[in-house]
Amino acid sequence: MPDSQPQPPPPPSSPPGPAEPSSLLLCGARLTDGRTVDVRLGEGRIEAVGTAGSLGRTRACGARVDLRGYLLLPAPAEPHAHADTALSADTEGPVSSAPQDVQRRATEAALLQLGHGATALRAHVRVGDVQGLSALAAVLQARRALRGLAELTTVAMPRVLTGVAGADGLAVLRDAVKMGASVVGGRPDLDPDPAGYVEAVLEVASEHGCSVDLHTDAGDPARLARLAAMAGGLRPGVTLSPCGDLGNLPSEVASRTADQLAAAGIAVVCLPQGGCCGVERRGTAPVRLLRAAGVRVAAGSGALRDVSNPVGRGDPLEAAFLLASRHGLSPEEAYDAVSSSARVVLGLPEVRVEAGFPAELLAVRGDGLAGALSLAYSRVVVHRGRVVARTSAVREYCSSAASVELGLPRQGRGQVH
Repeated sequence: MPDSQPQPPPPPSSPPGPAEPSSLLLCGARLTDGRTVDVRLGEGRIEAVGTAGSLGRTRACGARVDLRGYLLLPAPAEPHAHADTALSADTEGPVSSAPQDVQRRATEAALLQLGHGATALRAHVRVGDVQGLSALAAVLQARRALRGLAELTTVAMPRVLTGVAGADGLAVLRDAVKMGASVVGGRPDLDPDPAGYVEAVLEVASEHGCSVDLHTDAGDPARLARLAAMAGGLRPGVTLSPCGDLGNLPSEVASRTADQLAAAGIAVVCLPQGGCCGVERRGTAPVRLLRAAGVRVAAGSGALRDVSNPVGRGDPLEAAFLLASRHGLSPEEAYDAVSSSARVVLGLPEVRVEAGFPAELLAVRGDGLAGALSLAYSRVVVHRGRVVARTSAVREYCSSAASVELGLPRQGRGQVH
């Protein structure tokens, strides 16, 4: 199926019966340590992991999924999306802010990213000005429609929070949290008083026990130092993104700034696939420098086919591929940025392919992680212990004497059952 046309998830492979089987058996999957295993899921968690063929003999399962030839991984999470503007790049004229259009775009974007493997997403949504809270209400409606398929949380992004105009923005931000936004954020660099903006956001976050997720290019080290001093120790946590200008600072200044962020416990979400918020791409945050300083670094998608990145794909595995191919991370480090570290940023529990952990999983056709990041076409996505999305790719070549003579492999039409 084309990437631009998300379809409903496939029905369970078991015979007609309850909507969700009591358990699901993933058969013959390969793990990153080289083992081939069966994995039994139940009640939204991993119940057991055993050698291939062992679990089917010990307990009847409601359904089975054949994952021979697939690598089984903890599912990615998307820590930085823009649901209200997604899929608007081809719009002629102004982008519609009608609630039904925002809801449709947000739902379609989340389904696209779910198909890529992201079972949890954080969407930044503009609030205030002319649109008030209508875009947030539409994205929250999309969240309700996606329940059972993916977890969608929202960040309220007011434009101005200081001065006379900021009074209205602050009131809207508080109303956004009451409406259902679980994170407060915005772009302090655009406020006449960036420090005052940060102070206002931190105040609202403290009042409501919210996380903070702020946009900044991170090109002003003095401003970042003040932010780190103000935000240090705030729980449940502070995240900055995309921080693309941090890598343009002199190395000593960038290193000192990274140390300050690490000391304050501030996480950074980089956007290796492109920019966001209508800002021209300014590069990717210096992930190796930040990691060396002890900063938690996750990777997000940013814009998904809006004016900031008309070709944005919203694919976490592409983000990991770019971190590995262009920014010096190992495949394991790169995948951590879109999975384990992304989940930490979102405040989600850890996922491992071990008994007792949440059944949030991604199966990718391939033998190893490097190969999966390189050619991650066929995917099976598991959320809360059931298959919620499936993408199958078949590549065929015409017969030739060369292929027969050399014994070149051809991918068969094997299917996931």
